[in-house]
Amino acid sequence: MKKSFVFWVEEYFYNPNLFQKIVSSILSPISFLYCIMMFLRFKIQTEEDFGIKIISVGNLNVGGSGKTPLVTALSLKYENAAIILRGYGRESKGLHIVKDFDNILCDVKTSGDEAMIYAKLVKNAIVIVSEDRKIAIRRAKEMGAEIVFLDDGYSKHSIKKLDLLIEVNSENNFCLPAGPFRERLWKSKECVILRDGIDCKRIVNLKDDTSKMSLVTAIARPARLDEYLPEVVSKNYFEDHHTFIKSEIEDIFKRDDCDSLLVTYKDFVKLESFGFPLSLLDMYLEVTEDVFIAIDDYISLK
Repeated sequence: MKKSFVFWVEEYFYNPNLFQKIVSSILSPISFLYCIMMFLRFKIQTEEDFGIKIISVGNLNVGGSGKTPLVTALSLKYENAAIILRGYGRESKGLHIVKDFDNILCDVKTSGDEAMIYAKLVKNAIVIVSEDRKIAIRRAKEMGAEIVFLDDGYSKHSIKKLDLLIEVNSENNFCLPAGPFRERLWKSKECVILRDGIDCKRIVNLKDDTSKMSLVTAIARPARLDEYLPEVVSKNYFEDHHTFIKSEIEDIFKRDDCDSLLVTYKDFVKLESFGFPLSLLDMYLEVTEDVFIAIDDYISLK
């Protein structure tokens, strides 16, 4: 039931049918009030300077937009970096240091899937999960970080930072609950807008592929993968940040008689401990030099 509802909402937000458009129109007055509240929240907040350069990678909508591969690509270019995120889907609460400059310090249940991706791929960075980003920023400074990357930080208007905003197009342009947008791009808010395919280009490599693969993934809007997929036995979609259990994976192997599961890295970090053969749809971003120039210009400011 939960999975069906999640996929219905994703369709309602991004590719609504006639009935969903009617529902969206009915909810539009609530969305208008919501937008007013979010604007007032933006206006009353004052930026706090933490004495460290902070780069936020965000988007205005709910659901996936490619923040994780973008933060990965950016943070790999800088020494003594810290990556800070809330850690959606984790089984822990509070602040946890997922990785210091040398070692991974917890498991994926504590960190959440996205934080563990950073811990495994970005060798030169601290990774911290925390609901309170300000506490995490101070902790990262204490640990020797010289630059902070905030995953999903656009709405943190009380933090002084450079905002990189991933542009997302949708057939439904309402704010919540009538549409997928959490906020608008407020006129007085300075941001660097990043366009998919122009400022960032997705590169996909297939690793450890086999002749019979079944796709298993728990990412937001999984249909985004279709253009990158080889031929697969079946497509098995789970809700974003789903916590896999071994029996449901065994059932897929038995049903499909496949040689391996084709997964994204977000799925890999949760499935690798089960011991099943995995093929990886390894996706990373090529980022244009203009984006790094914008970051370097911000870093060089006094």
